[in-house]
Amino acid sequence: MTSIPGPVLAAPMAGGAGTPALLAACGGGFLAAGYLTPAALASRIASVRAAVRAGGGWFGVNLFAPPEGPVGDLAAYADELAPEFAVYDLAPAVPAGADDDHWAEKLDLLLTDPVPAVSFTFGIPSPSTVAALRRAGTLVLQTVTTPPEAAAAAAAGVDALVVQAPAAGGHSATLSPSAPPTGPVPLPDLVAAVRAAVPLPVVAAGGIATSADVAAALHAGATATMVGTALLRTDEAGTSAPHRAALESASGWPAHGTVVTRAFTGRPARALRNGFIDRHDATAPLGYPQVHHLTAPLRRAAAAAGDTDRVHLWAGTGHRQAATGPAAAVIATLTASL
Repeated sequence: MTSIPGPVLAAPMAGGAGTPALLAACGGGFLAAGYLTPAALASRIASVRAAVRAGGGWFGVNLFAPPEGPVGDLAAYADELAPEFAVYDLAPAVPAGADDDHWAEKLDLLLTDPVPAVSFTFGIPSPSTVAALRRAGTLVLQTVTTPPEAAAAAAAGVDALVVQAPAAGGHSATLSPSAPPTGPVPLPDLVAAVRAAVPLPVVAAGGIATSADVAAALHAGATATMVGTALLRTDEAGTSAPHRAALESASGWPAHGTVVTRAFTGRPARALRNGFIDRHDATAPLGYPQVHHLTAPLRRAAAAAGDTDRVHLWAGTGHRQAATGPAAAVIATLTASL
């Protein structure tokens, strides 16, 4: 079983931003399995394995655990969003039912063709699942946002934790999406609190934008750090053109900053504030991935049209420091003071 390399890894970014080339350029990181079919995941793993091996790096795969909890009024939300869809001659459709993102099939794949590490987000797998992966030689990590979540993950038998602070861009890994941690909790403080509660190695994530941020997380007890937003503008990232444009904008979003919203997916996620969030955040129901599937056609149409007002623009609080150029240069900058 491998150990966690450091000091900076690429975070898993589902939806296209995280590419095999990006992981290779960063020297390692996590491939996002979310939204991929099992066949697509197998192909992506092969590409990442080849790319990372060529660069002497390391990689893992991140799985979305099947979500639990109540689902809000999807029909009412669909009616509310009808005018947004009409802009692109579309009509919203309520998803037929729950979706576990091919959970069993993806686990089978990872047990049949083991990878160095697997991390879980949105839920803690059963102890038997953790044990099976460990027997296959895979390092098992759980993403947590609080010390109690860390204790629950340790009880399931995981090898290490990814500790995510509220400043992180994209989906919160919280196990309580109806009450996500959104306060100004500095990442080093959260790492120290988790380390005091649970004696497991920690990868620190959430709001890391500078070399000083990396150093502070390591000083607090993290074995390594993980960055996502810092890589979104790099050459190797698969970030969409509208998303890049929003991150690069010199007006508008810098004034508004980022907000945590469930308007796009039914689960709290930090994004650059835009019109869709302003219009629908207050009424958006809980319900992941149902809301994700409901809004997906609109978001695809908006992205194709370059409409940053109706597309999710995931970003952490450090998005202003996200630099262009090669990802390797960004990693070098983040480790400059170590």
